[in-house]
Amino acid sequence: MKKNWPILVVDDEDVMCESMAAWLREDGYSVDAAPNGQKALELAKATDYAICFVDLKMPGGMDGIETMMEIHRIRKEASVIIITAYATVDTAIQAMKEGAQEYIVKPCNPQEISMLVARILKLKKLQSENAILRKKLSRQYRHCDIITKNPRMEEILALTRDIASLRSTVLIRGESGTGKELVARVVHFSGNRADKPFIVVSCAALTETLLESELFGYEKGAFTGANGQAKGKFELADGGTIFLDEIGDISPKLQADLLRVLQERRFYRIGGNQEVGVDVRVIAATNKNLLEEVQQGRFREDLYYRLNVIEIRLPPLRERREDIPLLAEHFVHRISSELGKDVAGISGAALKLLLANDWPGNVRELENVIERAIVTCRNGMLDEPDFSWLQSSGSLRNWEVPDVPLDELERRAIVAALQRKHGNVKEASAALGIDRSTLYDKLKRYEISH
Repeated sequence: MKKNWPILVVDDEDVMCESMAAWLREDGYSVDAAPNGQKALELAKATDYAICFVDLKMPGGMDGIETMMEIHRIRKEASVIIITAYATVDTAIQAMKEGAQEYIVKPCNPQEISMLVARILKLKKLQSENAILRKKLSRQYRHCDIITKNPRMEEILALTRDIASLRSTVLIRGESGTGKELVARVVHFSGNRADKPFIVVSCAALTETLLESELFGYEKGAFTGANGQAKGKFELADGGTIFLDEIGDISPKLQADLLRVLQERRFYRIGGNQEVGVDVRVIAATNKNLLEEVQQGRFREDLYYRLNVIEIRLPPLRERREDIPLLAEHFVHRISSELGKDVAGISGAALKLLLANDWPGNVRELENVIERAIVTCRNGMLDEPDFSWLQSSGSLRNWEVPDVPLDELERRAIVAALQRKHGNVKEASAALGIDRSTLYDKLKRYEISH
C-alpha cells in the first residue's frame, strides 16, 4: 500500500483530532490535522491529500459539508470521509449526495478506520494503474508525453505541430535511446491521420528477404511457405503512417524499392503482378549520418533527398541535462506504479549522481537505470546508495576501462543487461541499443545462455 499518500483530519475537538491522527500515523501514514474548515482549506491548497476525514459539525461558520465541497474544488481526486456523532439517514444521504465517499460515526473504531483507509488507497492505486494501462493500450501520444524544458526540444515540439497534418516525409536523426519513435508517434497522433494506423518496422531487425516481405507483402506461392496472400506493412498502414526505424541499414535493393514507393505511392507484392496503391505518410529514423553514408556510396542519394524533406535532429540526453530530473521523477512515478512498489520519489543526492552521468544510452538508459533502482530499493525514496552500482559498473564519466579484451567487455555488458532484464532478450537489446537479431547473434557467438 502507498502509505506515503498524505491524509488530513479535520475536527474541532482536539482529543478526537489528535487521536485519529495518531492512529493513522501508527499505521505508517503521513497525517496533518486541522481544527476547522478554514485551516483545512489552507492545508489542502499546499498538499494533495489522498483522504480527508472531516467532522460534520464544526463551529466558526463552515461545517463539514461546506468544508468537503471546498476541498473537492481544490483537490478533485481527494476522498472525503464525513465524521458525525449523530448518524441519521438524512445526514448520510446529504453527505453522500454532496460528494462524501463514506461517513463514520463517533466514537471511531481504530481498526475500522485502518481498514477503511487501506480499502480507499487500494482503490486509488488500481485507478492509477488502470489509467496507465489505458494510455498504453490506446497509444494516444500527445506533445505532453514528451517531458522536457530544453529549448531545443521545445523547438522540435513546435515543429511537430506545424507538420502534423502534412503528408511530407520526415527523417528523424538521433542516437539510440533519444526517443525517435516517440517523436514519430507525436507527429502521427497530432495530425489528421491520428485515427488511422501507425505501423512500426524495424529495418535493422530483419534480413533483406524478410524485410521485403514485411514491407510489401506477398502472394500465395511466391516462395516456399507462402500458403496464402499476406499484406505488407505499407498496405496495412494505408491512410496512416509507417515508421521505418533504422532506415540506414536497408540493402541497396530495398533502397530502390522504397524510392519507387515514395515517388509513386505504388508497389507490387512479392510474386504479384498487380500494383497496390497506398496513401501512406513515411517517417524514417536513423542513428547514422545518412549524408556521410551517401558520400561513402552506401546509401542512395536520390532516396536520401526523398526521405529528408523534413529533418528532425534529436539532441542526446547529455545535451539536455535539465530534463534529467523531470524524466527521473516521471519514470519513478510510472515504473513504481507498474511494479507495485511503494516509491515516492528520488532524493537530491541521487539526482546529482544521475546528472553526473553522460548517458550514452540516452533516455532509454535512464529509464532502465531507474527501473533497476526501484526493483532493488528498500525504502520509500530512491537515494544515492540505490545508484551506487552506476559508478562501480563504469557508467559515470571518467570511468576506467578494465584491462581485458574488447570482446570480453562486450560479453560482460550483454550478461549484465540480461541479468537486469531477467533474461528478457527484447528488453536487454533495447537497453544495449541494438536490435534483437544482433543480440541473438552475439549470444550464440559468446555462448551465453538466457
